[in-house]
Amino acid sequence: MLDLRPNCECCDRDIAPDSRDAFICTFECTFCRDCVEGVLKHTCPNCGGELVRRPVRSPEMLLKYPARTERTPVKRRH
Repeated sequence: MLDLRPNCECCDRDIAPDSRDAFICTFECTFCRDCVEGVLKHTCPNCGGELVRRPVRSPEMLLKYPARTERTPVKRRH
């Protein structure tokens, strides 16, 4: 099951669990649309993998399986 991480690992922007502007790689590194399309060019800076839109969990399943609340530290990029 996906973690549904709460923030962008590039700019630290909040990302709601039901957001359609969240992108992940196969390791679930999580980024916002602005960073993916602008800075990262659809490539994960951590693993080099493709960044794709994160699936949205239904409201019922979010109640049963909530999103992660622990924030992922931002790695400063040059």
